[in-house]
Amino acid sequence: MISFRILHTHGKARAGLLSTPHGEVRTPVFMPVGTAGSVKGVTPDQLRAAGVQIVLGNTYHLMLRPTAEIVARLGGLHKLMAWDRPILTDSGGFQVFSLAHLRKIDDDAVTFQSHVDGSTHVLTPRRAVEIQALLGADILMQLDECPPAHAPREQVARAVSRSGDWARLCRDAWIAQGRQAAQGHPTALFGIQQGGVFADLRTESAKRLTDLDLPGYAVGGLSVGEGHRALCDVLDAIDEQFPPDRPRYLMGVGEPRDILAAVLRGVDMFDCVLPTRNGRNAQAFTWKGRIRLRNARHAEYPAPLDDACDCYACRNYSRGALRHLFLAREMLGPTLVSLHNLHFFSQFMEAIRQAVAAGDLPARAPQWLAGMDSLCD
Repeated sequence: MISFRILHTHGKARAGLLSTPHGEVRTPVFMPVGTAGSVKGVTPDQLRAAGVQIVLGNTYHLMLRPTAEIVARLGGLHKLMAWDRPILTDSGGFQVFSLAHLRKIDDDAVTFQSHVDGSTHVLTPRRAVEIQALLGADILMQLDECPPAHAPREQVARAVSRSGDWARLCRDAWIAQGRQAAQGHPTALFGIQQGGVFADLRTESAKRLTDLDLPGYAVGGLSVGEGHRALCDVLDAIDEQFPPDRPRYLMGVGEPRDILAAVLRGVDMFDCVLPTRNGRNAQAFTWKGRIRLRNARHAEYPAPLDDACDCYACRNYSRGALRHLFLAREMLGPTLVSLHNLHFFSQFMEAIRQAVAAGDLPARAPQWLAGMDSLCD
């Protein structure tokens, strides 16, 4: 079964253990994104070596290609990805926001026009849960509506109401399928809070979700352009809004300063495309700041990305060599920097977990951020 246990707390920050049918996850945790059934440019063995505990798959993209039914016939997403550790799948709700020009939405469903071939697809709350069960994820997300960052209050209120209704429908569909994936293992359904930057709407959304008594809760509708201060203001309230014995997931957030701010406010789980997207674009994360390898100053730099890093890229390649691979358009360059970034995020989260256990995260977080801002790239 899927369970969550808090091991350490300091202030609102928590370090815990999320147990799933495919293994345990130490929290706070960062989840790399495997949109179409793979984390781009990286093998499962490399993910494990980088310390990745859990990955995220995308319901919308897998629904279109190869389809959830084909994934199920191939043995499920774990088999398709050759990944034996936990998987969380989103619901397709973010595409309601990001692909607004290709969809129509009403109280019953989202109707998408496929970005692949133009075909029409209808995604209901029940269908979103069915697709994720066919994929065989360990953690399923409810279908929700994510309004833009600066949407007017009336639009955000409609999204809160609709997302609350859909959470109940997703819960009912999850129960009807026996709380199990098509492959037979238990699953957990997480609800998603909406409400934009409106405190009362956030409270209303959280109340509707907690009344459903779900295994976990996510904070949605942030990291869509509202800014760091607004994100922190929303997160200031979550410790009172959600039960302390359930995991809390901040969706789509990967900036280190946002992660630290969120952990200090009681968040346990994160996901973002930053490690691999930035890696493919020649940008490396380090404890001393970001390195943009296309800059000419790295052309003859003989040292690695980070002298203190023991990832494969830093053990074997200089910055100058990595820069050459990018300029020569060699596939290896994006893979190596992606591996480094994934390793950095794993080490970053491990340092956070240790600091929560030691009780010194509030002191260490500003030091880490000052260090990350100190390097001119």
